[in-house]
Amino acid sequence: IDFKIRTIELDGKRIKLQIWDTAGQERFRTITTAYYRGAMGILLVYDVTDESSFNNIRNWIRNIEQHASDNVNKVLVGNKADMDESKRAVPTSKGQALADEYGIKFFETSAKTNLNVEEVFFSIARDIKQRLTESDNKAEPTALKINQQDAAASVDQAAQKSGCC
Repeated sequence: IDFKIRTIELDGKRIKLQIWDTAGQERFRTITTAYYRGAMGILLVYDVTDESSFNNIRNWIRNIEQHASDNVNKVLVGNKADMDESKRAVPTSKGQALADEYGIKFFETSAKTNLNVEEVFFSIARDIKQRLTESDNKAEPTALKINQQDAAASVDQAAQKSGCC
């Protein structure tokens, strides 16, 4: 597993991204399930020149659905977009269709030429920030107004109903 920390600036705030790269290797599947629990965002990356890596995305999504929080942000990423079309095994339309099926964003990138790499990280960071902001707004306590006359009347009624020796 390759682990990196990347700090980006988003809307004037510094955000630290912890990036865990398992390279989709099956031997890391048990380790990754432990990290899913605390993850706020997951990038599902496949190689556009390798159809089997694309076909394995559904397995990773099932694994994420079993082990990650329900509201984790996910982005589908087709890497090696810089490769010659003759080497491409997965058309862009197929990647987009899979992303649409799961209701997640889709990007094609090239780690070699840096095509869309920054955009992917900023996109998922922005989506996570928005989700956290929305959940904070929903969690704000609602005000409760108590009419003092009603409260006093209730106390008087309770005193009248109770009796003593």
